Amino acid sequence: MARTRDQDACPGALQVHPAADGALARVRLPGGMITAPQLETLALAATRWASPAMELTSRGNIQIRAVTDTAAVAEALAASGLLPSETHERVRNIVASPLSGRVGSEVDIRGMVAELDQEIRARPALAALPGRFLFGIDDGRGDVSGLAADAGIQVVDDSAALLFAGRDTGVRLPLPDAVKALLTVAGRFAETRGTCWRISELENPDQLLAGFAVTAKPGATWEPVTRGPIGWIEQNDGRVALGAAVPLGVLNARVAEYLAAINAPMVITPWRSLLVFDLDEEVADVALRVLAPMGLVFDENSPWLSVSACTGSPGCEHSAADVRADAAAAVEEPAAGHRHFVGCERACGSPATGAVLVATGDGYRLRGTHP
Repeated sequence: MARTRDQDACPGALQVHPAADGALARVRLPGGMITAPQLETLALAATRWASPAMELTSRGNIQIRAVTDTAAVAEALAASGLLPSETHERVRNIVASPLSGRVGSEVDIRGMVAELDQEIRARPALAALPGRFLFGIDDGRGDVSGLAADAGIQVVDDSAALLFAGRDTGVRLPLPDAVKALLTVAGRFAETRGTCWRISELENPDQLLAGFAVTAKPGATWEPVTRGPIGWIEQNDGRVALGAAVPLGVLNARVAEYLAAINAPMVITPWRSLLVFDLDEEVADVALRVLAPMGLVFDENSPWLSVSACTGSPGCEHSAADVRADAAAAVEEPAAGHRHFVGCERACGSPATGAVLVATGDGYRLRGTHP
């Protein structure tokens, strides 16, 4: 794929994007993991120096828009541990199975996420990765492998399958060697990518496998998951997790403050939803009763789970419509499958499956090819 520049312009917390409504800062959350104090910090930063309408991204990150004081936001993030590296802050892109270690019998991969994040930041060469390069760690339940991360791991029995762009390469590794393999692949990509931003853009991605033994049949893929876990979820230890959909991925800072007040671990999922973990039943019941009237959705059958949208107007100068307003208006309309409303042909944030509806200025048309 031909590129006119060798580095993409994905925003970070320091390299912000000059959007139509002001500076946009994106905060990377490896594995989507965030503590209550960190979420409170983001909510306060959005209230003081930006729009209170924070956005959850399709990679389990959080971004804030219309930032008026980028230095103040960066300082607050650093103080809360959300900016552990100035040089690598845009490349800490890791999606991981959000229920791992708490629900189900699959391998607990949370330690692998922490190890991968630490090792990415420790390697100067990986700071040159494009901001769109994505790592994925699937604990075996098959929930994130369908997201087609550039370099991914799928736990298979007691080993790790190495994936490129969501496709099994046939390489099998002992689980303790999985993170090292991801780092090796990422380093080779950074050295040889030319103007490519993603592994799928390479003419021969398998060139990155030099030295790895292919011991299984390559080519397997995983079906994309289109929605995160929603509702009251029993954990393995008897405690409760609450899964909440966030309509159109917009999390108001005031709601985030209430979430932080629960003082429990959280994960932002790649499906623009969130999980609150390790709750006693009484706490979970109170939290659900407080948060549901504030707009969070705990019903897995809600039509809000079948519609999404990019930012649209007025936040994006490329958009031909206020797509969020149109998506909200269309929520109750009967439809088969997921619908993603976008303001232009770039189709930002599109899920892996479903209909992508592109604004024309005079309605919407179905995008001919899926992004």
